[in-house]
Amino acid sequence: MISRHFTCRVSLALLATALAVAACDAHGSPDASGTARAMSATTPAASTPSCAQRVEAAMNDTQRVGQLFMGAAQLPTTPKADLDAMRNYAVGSVMLAGRSTVGVQKTRAFADQLQGMRQTIAGQRVGLLIATDQEGGQVQVLKGPGFSTIPNGVTQGKYTVTYLRQQAAAWTAQLRSAGVNVNLAPVADIVPASLGTANAPIGKYGRQFGSTAAVVSPHVTAYVQGGTRSKVLTTPKHFPGLGSVRANTDLTAGVTDTTLTRTGANVAPFKAGIAAGAALVMVSLATYKRIDAAHQAVYSSVIIGGMLRKDLGFKGVVISDDLGKAASAKSLAVGKRALAFLRAGGDLTLTVQPTGIPAMAEGIRYAMRHEPAVRTRVHDSVLRVLAAKEAAGVLTCTA
Repeated sequence: MISRHFTCRVSLALLATALAVAACDAHGSPDASGTARAMSATTPAASTPSCAQRVEAAMNDTQRVGQLFMGAAQLPTTPKADLDAMRNYAVGSVMLAGRSTVGVQKTRAFADQLQGMRQTIAGQRVGLLIATDQEGGQVQVLKGPGFSTIPNGVTQGKYTVTYLRQQAAAWTAQLRSAGVNVNLAPVADIVPASLGTANAPIGKYGRQFGSTAAVVSPHVTAYVQGGTRSKVLTTPKHFPGLGSVRANTDLTAGVTDTTLTRTGANVAPFKAGIAAGAALVMVSLATYKRIDAAHQAVYSSVIIGGMLRKDLGFKGVVISDDLGKAASAKSLAVGKRALAFLRAGGDLTLTVQPTGIPAMAEGIRYAMRHEPAVRTRVHDSVLRVLAAKEAAGVLTCTA
């Protein structure tokens, strides 16, 4: 996409452990990928529900489903209909989209207003994940006083990993000051040198760190580590890779990759980002002929449940690319998109068109009433999202 007396505070350094717990229910059942609970009854705390578990257990279905959406707040002005849709459906995460030049202080004021949508559940305040695209180059949503002018990915890819880590920490510290706790970056796509700018979604804008896994992987690691230093969650994207296609999924339907494989070099940068502690991974809207020719990645249990969860062992939040306005999202009716993503193993549906959230949320709620498996999926996904919120510092449990 152009795209925490009882304290439950979870640091970014312990995010992997927190998410492993969140992947299981209060009775220790395995998550959707079959991964057994990592924490056993060998410690006294094992029988004590986590903060995320306590909050999820107290939620009603509207609140649960609302945690599974990230709607866009368009800048500089967000339509009232978009804000109403997010408030009415208890949406738990917001993406700052569009373009803004108002700087850190005014962005923080707006982010604080958005946090006014947070809910109090079981006596605990559940804040919002507030995200943006702050990659650099032509994909930098937030600018103005207090924000650096960030170079594009190609330039960042020429930095030493030490310098990129320092720079990423500085850039994400600016986001943190502005009330943004999730960066929908870094781009982990590899754009072959032979394709270059002919790759419409990435190469055309110089968003990639490089043309080989040897270059891209360590830079993804450095970027994620920089975000961790500043306590901002990072999001390697667009799994399993958009670097080898020609058309842009935002603008074109039916985008298909014919080269990437389940175990190819394209996976390495995502593996590196996950190992570095990435809290989220964004899944692309393309179809991958050599992996799962029958489904787009966002709707593929092979790609999400198989590659991302099983092969790479990712226990964090799987977020979709835009399932609202993007041309490639329109392969399914609006009301079916979030449910299909959830069924495939996804957690957080991103939409730059919040007015579509009611139809998508109702689709999930209907399925929850009729399919126990869907209710289990929702339970697991909400726990992952809440664990991420603990890591971001917007969910704190007290006795």
